Amino acid sequence: MTSELTDRHRPKPVPLNPGRLLSLTARGLVSDHRERRGSGGRLRLTPRAIDPRLHRPVFVLGAPRSGTTFLGSCIGALPEVSYHFEPRVTKAAARQVYDGSWPPARAARVFRSSYRLLLLAGGDGGRRFAEKNPENCFIVPFLAETFPDAQFIQIIRDGRDVAVSHAEKPWLAAGSAGSGRRGRGGQAWGPWARWWVESERAAEFEQASDLTRTAWSWRRFTESARVGLATLPAERVLTVRYEQVVTEPVEAARRLATFLGHEEVPDELLTALGTADPGSVGRWRHALDAAGLADIEAEAGALLADLGYDR
Repeated sequence: MTSELTDRHRPKPVPLNPGRLLSLTARGLVSDHRERRGSGGRLRLTPRAIDPRLHRPVFVLGAPRSGTTFLGSCIGALPEVSYHFEPRVTKAAARQVYDGSWPPARAARVFRSSYRLLLLAGGDGGRRFAEKNPENCFIVPFLAETFPDAQFIQIIRDGRDVAVSHAEKPWLAAGSAGSGRRGRGGQAWGPWARWWVESERAAEFEQASDLTRTAWSWRRFTESARVGLATLPAERVLTVRYEQVVTEPVEAARRLATFLGHEEVPDELLTALGTADPGSVGRWRHALDAAGLADIEAEAGALLADLGYDR
């Protein structure tokens, strides 16, 4: 993509003002209801359902296309959990936390109120709030302080498989330039440098290949989560590998159940994890040519090696 095309089509950021927050809240409640209904979410009309307190929330962390959606839905199968997929408000607000444009107190109010609304709208008061938002990888210290009893589960997947899977989506693709499409948090689709891209490398990001950008995304999200989680006590953090989750679901279920406080593995969790597709492991070996693999390794090779994915 030439710089001329980039300049012509680069979208303007959408400010996260009170009106925008209200709009995202309304849209988020509607989409959350639809998604939970479609995945078997239950509306529990009991006295407990109006309890707005956030009990030991669970945050599922990971780079886009790392298996966060699958893992989150598996945790959501537990009867004590109220699971929510990428809440729009907090997805957009993560940037304000990351760049410091919001005072911590304001950010904490927005996150708490958003989660409470989702909890109550789902009739899930009194249950453990759980969500997955990849953007949370960049704000772990804030989340850990705002929710001092929260637990964090990071799922890590081979960055080569992630880059291939992510490049099949339009979100970072050069071909999406000028489409006018935006994601749940308001981010325009296309090759544009996101807020999580190193500022001194923004132009490089926009000129790179699609596979370089998706490998870049994997590196930044994965590294940021690892750094943030390393500062927390061990009992608040569990790291799982995607490859084990899908090829050894019984062991993965045992580790997850123990971490979440179960003495025995709940049948709901084991059944959900058992639906994984082992064929998704190692797709990169057939999907990448030499040039594509070189692009990924040039951007993320050091992290691949550090995590043992260079073999």
